[in-house]
Amino acid sequence: MQNKIRVLLIENQTLTRVGIRTILGTQSNIEIVGEAATGAAGFEAFKQTKPDVVILGLRLPDSCAIDDLSDYFAANTRAKIIVLAEHAGDAEISKSLRAGALGYVCKDVSENELIKAIRAVGAGKKYIPSEIAEILSENFGQAELTASEQKILQMIVAGKSNKEIAFDLKISENTVKTHVKNIFEKTGVSDRTSAATLAIRRGLVRVDS
Repeated sequence: MQNKIRVLLIENQTLTRVGIRTILGTQSNIEIVGEAATGAAGFEAFKQTKPDVVILGLRLPDSCAIDDLSDYFAANTRAKIIVLAEHAGDAEISKSLRAGALGYVCKDVSENELIKAIRAVGAGKKYIPSEIAEILSENFGQAELTASEQKILQMIVAGKSNKEIAFDLKISENTVKTHVKNIFEKTGVSDRTSAATLAIRRGLVRVDS
């Protein structure tokens, strides 16, 4: 008899948790061994339940999955984690996979796709739905932003002017202009509004909900 895949679900949206719980409840070889709505509670549950697979919400009230993955692998080097996101931004997908996640799915994932992801990751394989793989391939090879450029792009998304950015970062306005020019070139846009829109869509910056 095949062993059940023991799943820990960490996600702050109640309806999402209920939906996933309902889907997995139809599977005889998958069971949810714990649930949590925050990063801190989820990590404690991870250490206590020792699940086969963790479904980890990308954005939690107290943490971000990309930052938390190292803690999971420090606690268990063989942790198998699927990142669950609101939408697919290629930058966040890439960061999650580089940090060790084996899977990445969005909250609108189909029942069959979610079950396939859990089974694949439970077997130690990577699982990326075809539509997400397509997003990654579309932006493959694009130059990555430096840490300074990411910080400035975050401030552009927040609506700050070059002068305000220069003041906050304690650098010259000309330096800010150079960074903004580089951001435009790397992302293929020509104005701040387009840069902000693209940054949010691709997950290049974090926007707290």
